[in-house]
Formats: sequence, structure tokens, C-alpha cells
Amino acid sequence: KQWYQRRVAITAGIDETERSLHDAIMIVRRALKNDSIVAGGGAIEMELSKELRNYAKTIHGKEQLLITAYAKALEIIPRQLCENAGFDSVTILNKLRQKHAQGGKWMGMDISSEDIADNFIACVWEPSIVKRNALTAACEACCVILSIDETVKNPNSNYQAPNAMPGM
Repeated sequence: KQWYQRRVAITAGIDETERSLHDAIMIVRRALKNDSIVAGGGAIEMELSKELRNYAKTIHGKEQLLITAYAKALEIIPRQLCENAGFDSVTILNKLRQKHAQGGKWMGMDISSEDIADNFIACVWEPSIVKRNALTAACEACCVILSIDETVKNPNSNYQAPNAMPGM
């Protein structure tokens, strides 16, 4: 029985390694086909967030709230990178916001120094098409969720059936 459990665990490990290698190879392949890159380590998300926050200050109403919320959501990526690496995400994000406000558009998280760095110079790159596709997929998923929410929403939700007991 133990040899079988070990074999299953080894097989699962090999399968996961194979999937990871496949994903890495496909990203490299995609990068070679599309030679446009952006800095990784949360740099592009922080830059997009900064630009959206600046744009939101120029408009009023519900649109401003939506754009600000989207900018805040983009910062989840660098925050999660920090937490996965065991860093203090509040400190790193504050440093990133400051550097991006000063014009450091490629500043991102640096795992080696547990700080921030210009990830374009540090060769921490991601294919721009991968980022574009990820952002598009995330937006489409949000739209589907909102669409479902709007479909399920019932304007007569306070309506009680004639035989229903109060409070039920």
C-alpha cells in the first residue's frame, strides 16, 4: 500500500512539473512571436493603477468610482506577489506608489533584495500580449458576473406571497 501511495505522489509531482514546463514554454513561444514586453513584478499593474487614478480625478459621478475601483483592483497583483514571497505588502506597495508617482514606470517588486527595483533594467519581463490577455479575460469575467447579477436581480424582491407568514 505504501509503495502505491509513493508512486501516486511521484506521478502527481511529475504531472505538475510537466504542466509548469509546458506553461513556461508556451509563454516563451508567445513572447518570441510578439516581441513587445513590459516589466514584471507588478510594475505594469502599478503603472496602470496610477494612470487610472489620475484619469479618475478628471471625471465625476459613478464613472469615477468605477475607474478608481478598477485601479485599486489592479494593485491586488503586486500585493499578492509580496504576500507569496513573504514580504510586507503594505511597505512595498507604498514604495511602488511613490516611485510610480515620481515617474518610475517600470518599478516593481524585487524578490532578490526584498525591495523594489526597475524591473525593465533587471530583466524581469513579461510579454505584453500575456498581460493584455489577462486583463481582457479579467474584465470579461467581471462583466459576466455583473450580467448574471443583473439578470438574477428582481425588482419585486420585497414582494411576499399572499399565504406567506411575515418574516419568512
